[in-house]
Formats: sequence, C-alpha cells, structure tokens
Amino acid sequence: MPKVLVTADSTCDLSPDLIQKYDIQLTPLWVTVGEKNYKDCVDIFPSDIFEYVAKTHKLPKTAAMSVGEYSDFFKSFKEQGFDIVHVNISSYFSSSYQNAALAAEEFNGVYVVDSYNLSTGSGHLVLEAAIKANEGEMTAAEIADYLNRIIPYVDASFVIDKLEYLHKGGRCSGVAALGANLLKLKPCIEVKAGKMEVGKKYRGKMRDVIKMYIDERLSQPNVRYKRDRIFITHTCITDGLVDYAREIVQSHDLFDEIIETKAGCTITSHCGPDTLGVLFIKE
Repeated sequence: MPKVLVTADSTCDLSPDLIQKYDIQLTPLWVTVGEKNYKDCVDIFPSDIFEYVAKTHKLPKTAAMSVGEYSDFFKSFKEQGFDIVHVNISSYFSSSYQNAALAAEEFNGVYVVDSYNLSTGSGHLVLEAAIKANEGEMTAAEIADYLNRIIPYVDASFVIDKLEYLHKGGRCSGVAALGANLLKLKPCIEVKAGKMEVGKKYRGKMRDVIKMYIDERLSQPNVRYKRDRIFITHTCITDGLVDYAREIVQSHDLFDEIIETKAGCTITSHCGPDTLGVLFIKE
C-alpha cells in the first residue's frame, strides 16, 4: 500500500508545530497587494495586511493556485511514491478546489476533498487525515471518504469586533456597519454548507461577548462534542482575550486538547483584527 501524504491549502491555519509534526505539505494561495502578488504565509503575513489596509483603506485580493501549479505540486510527490489526500478551502470561497480537482485527474492516487469550510474548520479535516495517514491503516481513498463523511459535523464560527473589513469587502453595507459600531454589536460569522452567514449579533465589550459566544457554542442542545480537540483561532486579538477564551473553554470540560492558532491571510482579509473563533467537530 503506497504511503499517504496529506496536503492542504495554506488557508487551513494550522500551527507550524502541527504542520511539522505530521509532515503536512501546504499549497499557498496568492495574495495581491496593490500590483504585487505574494504567496500566502510564505512571503506575506497578516501583519502585512493590517499595515496595507491602514495605509490605503483597501483590502488585498486573494486568488487560487492555477491548475498547472497544482499539477506540478502533485507530480513532485507522486514521483516520490506517495498517494495524496489534498484538502481545499470551500469551493464557495475560492476556485482552489476546482483547480486542484482538475489537476488531480492527471494522476492515479490523488484525492481532492472540498472541505466546505475555511481556516481551522478545514484544518480539523487536514489534521484528521494526517492522523489517519500516520496510523498507516487506511488508503488515501479511504481517508478521503472518511473526511467527506465528517465534513457536515465540523462547527466553524468567529465573532468579530469591528465590521470595517466586512464593509470594505462588500459583505456589509456602510449603514449597517455604522449602526453596529454605534450599538457596539459584534456579529458571529458561521460557516454553513460551505458559505459564510451572519449568525447572532452580540452586544457589549469584546471580553463579555467572547464569554457569551463560547458558552453558547459549547452548550448547544442535543449536541455531542468530539473530545479530541478544539481550536481557538484568532487574528491578532489583544488584551489577554485568547487566554480568557481558553479558560472559558476549559470550564466546559468537553475537549482533551485546546489548540490555539493564528488565522492566516484569508480570514484576516475577510474579518480583520480582533476576530476570534472556536472550531470543533460534533459527533
């Protein structure tokens, strides 16, 4: 049975430690800032985006790797004897999945999975695949089938402090953004069926909102939580709020491991600074 390699878009937002531990190979999306193109989390990082937006009041643009780039990427590992499971950001957010799937048609043993998610929502799938691959008991086809079965059980959401980036990206009108800021509303953005939707709107200081948000996400009626792990993923959030979020998650005693990760350029471009989410899998 060929050894299985797990690969994924850079948008999965896994920490460098996890990527190294499980030998996960990433394909970076392109980020366009002004007239220059950069590779996500290779030669551009969220801090660069914050600086660019502050100076220009414009958002960068993101683009998928081309079919040819995916083909070259897959070929390099197929030549080393691997079968490949590749996890993409939701096809509703990017053409990455379509391009990767087209490239995979050139090879035997390359399985492309549409995560229908983003950030560590897809990161959960990548990590599940990597753990199965390391165990060595499943083929690449079996791992891809397993991921497709658990995709509907991934719960991904973020609470956003300010609506500036959503407004600049055309996802929120100026009137709505102004009204929300005046009322100190913090919207929860949920990923459902591969798309981002606005959920509950919280009111108050971010510290209070984070507690309400996490308590509600971890107290859903008739829900069983997969104990393995939960991600706390954020974009440059301040005032000790990540540690505070960890304390709240710990108080629920639902997960064996709490993993903090920093969101990459994609979530940063959509949501801006001071965004935090808890992402987990339901059973």
